[in-house]
Order: sequence, then C-alpha cells, then structure tokens
Amino acid sequence: MHTVELLADSATEERVRHVWQRLAAAGLPSLADHRHPTNRPHLTLATSPELPWVLRRELCTVLTALPLPLSLRGVIRFSGRVKVLAWRVVPDAALAALQREVWEVLAGSGSGVGNPLHEPGTWVPHISLARARSGAVPWPDELLPAELSQQWDGTFDAARSYDSTARTVEPLT
Repeated sequence: MHTVELLADSATEERVRHVWQRLAAAGLPSLADHRHPTNRPHLTLATSPELPWVLRRELCTVLTALPLPLSLRGVIRFSGRVKVLAWRVVPDAALAALQREVWEVLAGSGSGVGNPLHEPGTWVPHISLARARSGAVPWPDELLPAELSQQWDGTFDAARSYDSTARTVEPLT
C-alpha cells in the first residue's frame, strides 16, 4: 500500500515528538517506541495499492497547494483491533479541498484507493500519537500530556508517500 501524507513544519514535528516522549515517559503506548527510520509525524490524505510514475506526477501538481495552515486541537481515540490515540487536525477549507483532490486523483487512476476511511466526508484528519493492539484503551485522560489540551497552530509544508511493502518513503513535492 502507498500513502499520500502531509508533513508539518519543524516546530510542529518537534512538538509532536515531544508528546510521543511524554507518553512513553508516563509508561503509556507511544509512537516514540516505533524506531523505524521512516517514523515521522504526518497526516495521511489517502492510500492506494499502486502509485505509478504518472500518478506521482499528477499528485505533485495537486500538492503545489502547499504550504497550508495546520491546527491541532483535542484528542481522538480510535477503537478496533488496533487502538489509536491521535491529535485532531482541524481542517480548513483549503486542507479539505486538497484531501478531496488527492482522493479524486487516486480514485480516477485505475489503481484505486486503498482505504474507504479516507473518502472525503468520512476522513477524520489526525496525527497519530500512539497505537496499541490489546486491552482497554490505555490512555487515561489524567495521564495525557498537558500539550494535548492546548491548541497548536503550524504549517503543512511538504508531502511524501510511504510504501508499506518496501518500508520506504519518497517526497511528493
């Protein structure tokens, strides 16, 4: 599977990594524990089983809309087989439009889209902070870092694609 992801400015990335560390220091599951060199705070716009060269060129054209404002506000918990703690990204009109354009490029490519949760109108923009595979949701509010209750504003300034089979990334801007 190939992702289309937005990357944040360095101050925002540092802030998210700080929260990862604070979660880990509190003994909670955290992406700070994920040591793969591609692990980086990001916002996934969509996924596709394939990302041929011609499609990458079209995505790069769409992604010239960057930079875009980024606003982090509040915590989201996703349940299911894998539980996720995330920082909610509040999308403005430009971010929502960019996500829709990326979805439409992938949907119209013949390669298809990989995850229906990224469909415009269903997509819940967020930056993941932690994942856990078992038990109850392990992030009690009283143990969460104070930063998560504060609004953070920054910028999405780059994009990349992650190939989950090869476990590699490639810039898209």
